[in-house]
Amino acid sequence: MLPITDPFFYLCAIPAVFIVGMAKGGFGGGLALVGVPLMSLAIPPVQAAGILLPILLVMDAVGLISYRAIFCRKTLAILIPAGLTGTLIGYFAAAYISETHIRLVTGAIALVFVLDYWFNNKANKPPKPQNVLLGGFWGTVSGVTSFIAHAGGAPFQMYVLPLRLAPPVMAGTAVIFFSVVNFSKVLPYFALGQFDAKNIATSLVLLPLAPLATLAGIKIVKHINKVLFYKITYTALFVIALKLIWDGASGF
Repeated sequence: MLPITDPFFYLCAIPAVFIVGMAKGGFGGGLALVGVPLMSLAIPPVQAAGILLPILLVMDAVGLISYRAIFCRKTLAILIPAGLTGTLIGYFAAAYISETHIRLVTGAIALVFVLDYWFNNKANKPPKPQNVLLGGFWGTVSGVTSFIAHAGGAPFQMYVLPLRLAPPVMAGTAVIFFSVVNFSKVLPYFALGQFDAKNIATSLVLLPLAPLATLAGIKIVKHINKVLFYKITYTALFVIALKLIWDGASGF
């Protein structure tokens, strides 16, 4: 049960856990996308995903306690069944889907979404209504990309951001959705061999950072201005999209 000892890994992993924890707390939820890519600078992406999942589950637990009464029930009713379907697809397709393709497609979709928001002046448009078909599509995509590389934030936000939920409601909805999705990945990850002794030991080393980072994100999102919140979220999503596209293109 010896953890990874490479110092460079921890130079990548510690900031990754803090950024993901802040995102899980609701501060720029799309930032959770950077966890696996950042850790993948030092270790293989599949190993990074295995190490990160137990940490995500602790972050989810902290988030659930804080947001247990703050969420959009209608949004979750649409997204959760779709997200679970996506994780099932991800499990069966894991041996055939390249992470290069997942990153490239997710990044491209996120980039188009952000640019459309910025240049079509959607900040001044009224909230969009709930849409079962659209939510089902993005929820499924979120489940698949979450299973492959914990990268479900961008597809989730593509459906949820246009709804213009209040920041705490959006954050609480994200916490509950990804708690369900992440928990559903535990047995499939065991089946795929991603929870070996080294990965578990490394997760335990990083685990104390999880609640601290998540609580920091929760505190910020409950006091931040709504307009500023969405500016930060869309800007973060834009940066992440460029990162995903770069990683995907570099993989070919």
